[in-house]
Amino acid sequence: MTHSSFSLKSLFLGAVLALPGLAFAAEPAMTQNGVLVDHSGMTLYTFAKDADGKSMCNDKCAENWPPLKAESTDKGEGKWTTIIRDDQQMQWAYDGKPLYTFVMDKKAGDKTGDGKMEGAWKVAKP
Repeated sequence: MTHSSFSLKSLFLGAVLALPGLAFAAEPAMTQNGVLVDHSGMTLYTFAKDADGKSMCNDKCAENWPPLKAESTDKGEGKWTTIIRDDQQMQWAYDGKPLYTFVMDKKAGDKTGDGKMEGAWKVAKP
């Protein structure tokens, strides 16, 4: 009886300790001051030319607007999904819109990309 009780407690404790890691993996970004930001606090953007969960920002565009990278093992949940880019890399999308940071944003909270390209780039909001 003692042995099985110990195993059950160990199993339960292991499951509880695993939960924070699972929660972090499911949320690739967070909300700060009403906008989506990556885990470094850098503002995330959407691109109006993206459609149907496909990124139209590749090559030079992706150098200026780095995609919010996802790992091949990442699984979306709720409004969070992953897409496959033209370069075969994985990217996070929110509500079907691929997400990017902007190279001109130098510190957490900067939003210098909002409205670029005649409004095609917008701050991502939950």
